[in-house]
Amino acid sequence: MKQYLALNSSLLYNTYKDKKFTERKEIRMNIQFKKGVLELCVLSILSTKDCYGYELVHNISESITISEGTIYPLLRRLTKEGLFTTYLKESQEGPPRKYYQLTDEGKKAKEELTKEWFAFVEGVNQVIGKDEKSE
Repeated sequence: MKQYLALNSSLLYNTYKDKKFTERKEIRMNIQFKKGVLELCVLSILSTKDCYGYELVHNISESITISEGTIYPLLRRLTKEGLFTTYLKESQEGPPRKYYQLTDEGKKAKEELTKEWFAFVEGVNQVIGKDEKSE
């Protein structure tokens, strides 16, 4: 097949384009997947301590690659939904920082999402395990 692709440059180009499209599609899927679990990550961190936005980004970035731009819209949305309250706290390094504190509703949401996450992971692991056993 490689010989055929080398002889037909337009097919090679189309295959290359298709491969690039597939790679971009995989990247989009990973971004969507991260966005889906980011809420659980934020709720989990805030269940242990109050944090300001950049602190959340830093903590999550130790395990998952994210940008600041993904966290702030999520924080605004979850605050509007009543999962957090906010307060300002003086900072030694500049202006006051906005801290996020989990509400009782946020604690319940974190518990529910955690249960859903583990059920989801268990299901995926079963599918992956079946796939590996069949090889």
